[in-house]
Parts: sequence; structure tokens; C-alpha cells
Amino acid sequence: MRKLTYYVGMSIDGFIAAPDGAYDFYPVSESFLKDFLIGEYPDCLPTHARRHLGVDELENRHFDTMLQGRATYDAALELGITSPYKHLRQYVVSRSIATSPDPDVEILSGDVAAKVRELKREDGLGIYLVGGADLAAQLLEEIDELVLKVYPVVTGSGVPVFSAEFRVFDFALESTRTFDNGTIVLTYSKKR
Repeated sequence: MRKLTYYVGMSIDGFIAAPDGAYDFYPVSESFLKDFLIGEYPDCLPTHARRHLGVDELENRHFDTMLQGRATYDAALELGITSPYKHLRQYVVSRSIATSPDPDVEILSGDVAAKVRELKREDGLGIYLVGGADLAAQLLEEIDELVLKVYPVVTGSGVPVFSAEFRVFDFALESTRTFDNGTIVLTYSKKR
């Protein structure tokens, strides 16, 4: 069975973005970019970034499907990009977008958790949960793995990793990696 992985960057104090949704304040060193973002998780780079970095031909290592919320998708649309992850099967969860602006992007509404369970039963690589906090909260029961890129910044406020009501979910630490820019990548798997 495939896994749903919430792969996300965050500040030390648990925010994935500024209150306005910006996330361009995270420090990325050359070694972090080469060793981790490109070397380990090239499938999580948007297609336009892969092309810019000259790594568009890299095979997906972890994921063949992605799921993102409407606000996260809006960031791509604002750049004129209707298919931000062309190298993956793309789903956008939205109650406000009725028709997809791109044939490569399927709009989902309704019972998203049921759709995730259906996707998990398929063969293939994993499912990448791009964001955001509301969607991650809706799918907490379905998330099998967390890959948290903890950047060495404190923001004080912003968009939290999860926007959920209090409920405890236990995860086991699988690995820790540190990088020269002070970023720590923590990988957790859900305890069953």
C-alpha cells in the first residue's frame, strides 16, 4: 500500500508560511539544495524549478502523485502556472474551483480522505501532500509519514503546520539529517 507523506518546510516555532502565505524567507544553502532537495527529493520540486535547475530529467524517487490545497495552488496560478507538478499526477482540493484550468490537474471536493484511501490502494510510488495546513489537518488520520524541513528561523506567527483541533497522533522518529545552513530534516512514521 502506498503512503501519504506530508513533506513540508517549517520554522523552528512550527509555521510553514507567513500570515500572508509567503515562504520565501527560508534559507537554502547550495549543499542543502544539491544534497537534499535535488539529490533526495527532486520529485517535490515544482516542474518549473526542476527545469530552471537543469534537473527536469531526473526520475521521481518517492512520489508519482501529489495533493495540494487551493491556497497552495493559487500561488502557482499567480505565476501563470496551471500545472505546477507536471512530472506527477496532480490533485487540487477545492470547494471554490469548479473546473480545472489545466487538463493535467484534477479538482477534488467532498470526501478527500476517501480519495486518499483509494489512491493508497493503487500500485506505484507514494503520494506527496504539498500543503497546506487546513488540508493536512483534514488528512491527519491518513498521513503515514512526515518529512519536516525545520529551517533555522523563528517567525512568531503565520500559517501553522496543521490547522486542526486538539487530538493526539503518535509518530516515531525514523531519521534526522542536519545541513550546513542549520536546517534539520526530521522524518517520522505514524505509529499504528
